[in-house]
Amino acid sequence: MKKAVFVVAGLILLAVFVTAVLLNKAETVEQAEQVASLNSEALSRPEAPSFGPADARVTIVEFLDPACGTCRRFYPLVKAMMAEQPDRIRLVVRHVPFHENVDQVVALLLAAERQGKYREALEALLDAQDEWVAHHVAQPERAFPLVERLGLDPERLRADMNDPAIAARIRQDMDDARALGVEKTPEFFVNGRPMPSFGHDQLKQLVDRALAEAYR
Repeated sequence: MKKAVFVVAGLILLAVFVTAVLLNKAETVEQAEQVASLNSEALSRPEAPSFGPADARVTIVEFLDPACGTCRRFYPLVKAMMAEQPDRIRLVVRHVPFHENVDQVVALLLAAERQGKYREALEALLDAQDEWVAHHVAQPERAFPLVERLGLDPERLRADMNDPAIAARIRQDMDDARALGVEKTPEFFVNGRPMPSFGHDQLKQLVDRALAEAYR
């Protein structure tokens, strides 16, 4: 009899714990959505690099650090989602240089953008990330040749990297990331909604939900 009572009590405690965890998770997600809603302007600045049609009804905003290994792994997954719905999904990239020295690499990317090669530069750096990131520290001089070989003008690249306007864009991205509570990369928002938890499946579900709502 006592054993049965202990079992029942244990099950009740487990149910209470699970309910508390679920309620806390729901509250956290709701708070994140409120923060994103209140700071909607911080999600997508007009000058931010973007891929996909401007009139797409589903927009993925990714806060990305080019030295982040998880960003490298997620990038082809996001590309695959976009390839499945080429006319319906747009990707906007924001930069959060959390790794040491990576602000110079972000400046390099934005300098490449001025020569029309942002996407190619980003993919080249992600593909060869091991060549210019050592022990979580970016080595900008190793990254530079990877971008230069895309046929860009190296002197113009270096000049643009030091342009105060590019430094201002990087600061804006960081300020917006802080306003939205972004503390790690990659961080995704889909049509203004943050991911409920981190993972490829969670991102896919959020994108599928946005597609279903936008293209009924």
